[in-house]
Amino acid sequence: MAMVALAIGADTISSKPRREAIIESLLHLPSKVKEVLKLDEEMKDLAKSLISEQSLLMFGRGYNYATALEGALKVKEVALMHSEGILAGEMKHGPLALVDENLPIVVIATRDQCFSKQQSVIQQLKARKGRLIVMCTEGDAAALLAYHLTVLRGYNVDQPRNLAKSVTTE
Repeated sequence: MAMVALAIGADTISSKPRREAIIESLLHLPSKVKEVLKLDEEMKDLAKSLISEQSLLMFGRGYNYATALEGALKVKEVALMHSEGILAGEMKHGPLALVDENLPIVVIATRDQCFSKQQSVIQQLKARKGRLIVMCTEGDAAALLAYHLTVLRGYNVDQPRNLAKSVTTE
């Protein structure tokens, strides 16, 4: 899909460096997947510790905001656990009120341009006795977490309850 989009936009000279960077990143995708899969046992252990929880928050910033949204959506869809993906910069506008030692909070903090700001979020959550789970790995370990939560909670990963195969808009 990404390659098709890149081909469609190939006539734009100004985007050539960005296009080349994306293609270069795609070439590294198989090794990134292997890196994330090395975390399988760790994510399974984490899922075991969360199996009886009712809710989960996932904070992300920058491109990891999309990772937090997708991770929370997967937990909600397949593990049938309430979860929310939250833009870390919006933490003080509501989500901070929920923080205590009982609510599991995943913070996605990869070493990118947003890392120092994510460290600040982590400090604020720790100051409020938040039950923190920090994911610092490049890639989407949240998908592995959702998978293991689903299996451990006894649900079928391949057949999420009430999930439509398409989105209907009116």
